[in-house]
Amino acid sequence: MQNGYYQVTGAMVAQFNKLDVTTNNLANVNTSGFRKDGVVIGDFERLYQEKRDILPLDNHTKEGSKFLNRTLNRTPRVVQKHIDFTAPNSKHTGNPLDLALNDGDLFFAVDTPNGVKLTQQSAFILNSDGNITTKDGDLLLADNFRESTNKEINMPKNGVISIDQSGRVFSDGTEVAKLFIARVKNLKDIEKVGDNLYNVPQIEDNIIPMDEGIYVKQGYKQMSNVNAVKEMVDLIEGSRMVEMYQKVMTSHMDDLNREAITKLATVRA
Repeated sequence: MQNGYYQVTGAMVAQFNKLDVTTNNLANVNTSGFRKDGVVIGDFERLYQEKRDILPLDNHTKEGSKFLNRTLNRTPRVVQKHIDFTAPNSKHTGNPLDLALNDGDLFFAVDTPNGVKLTQQSAFILNSDGNITTKDGDLLLADNFRESTNKEINMPKNGVISIDQSGRVFSDGTEVAKLFIARVKNLKDIEKVGDNLYNVPQIEDNIIPMDEGIYVKQGYKQMSNVNAVKEMVDLIEGSRMVEMYQKVMTSHMDDLNREAITKLATVRA
C-alpha cells in the first residue's frame, strides 16, 4: 500500500474544502454585514487521540498496533470551521434605515420563517405595511418582542424616521420602539444560516441584551469584513497546493508503480 498516495489525497481534499470557503468569502465581498468564514486544518491522529481520551472504555490495544498506519494518521483534514466577527468598516449612505452596529459582537434580531435569528446586516427597508424588514422580508424585532404578541416595528405613514445610538426608533420625534440589540456570550456557539443570519443554541441563556449605550450609527451601511486581496492570495495559494498534490499523486500512481513493476518483472539468472 502506498501510504504517501493516501496522505496526499487527504491533503488535496482539505485544500478543496478550504478553497470552497475562500471562494464563498470572495463572492460576498460586497454583501452588507457578511462575516468571513475560516477553516483550521489538523491531522487525524490528534483528533483520534482527543476522542480516545474522553471515551469511557480503556484502550487495551498494544501501543505498537496503532489505530491506523502512522502515515495515514498524519493526513491533513479540516478540523474546525469558524466565523470571523472582526468589526468591518461602515459606509455613509444617508439612508435612515441603514443601521451599522459599532462592535463586531453586537447583533440585531429578525423574525424569519424558521424562527428568530440574529443578524449583523444593516440595510433595512419599509414593507407595504410600514414594518421595518430586511430586504428578504424578515421583520426587524423590537427589544420587547419576547413579551409582546406584535413582533414588528411599525412606522406611521410619511413620518420622518430617526434612530439614536441606543437603538430607539422615532417617527417625527415620537418614540415608536427600541431595537433589540444584544451581545452573544460565546461567539463560538454561533451557527451561520445562509450569509447574513445566525442561530444560537439556547438563545435565551447565551445572549446579553443591551440597554443604553452607543451601539448604532444611523445612515451607515456595515460592509463585509472580507479582505479581497488576502482572499485572492489564499485562492492562488490553495490552487497551487492542489496542483502540487496532483503532481505527487501522478508520480505515485504512474512513475513509482511503473518502476516497481519493472523491477519486480526483472528475473535474474
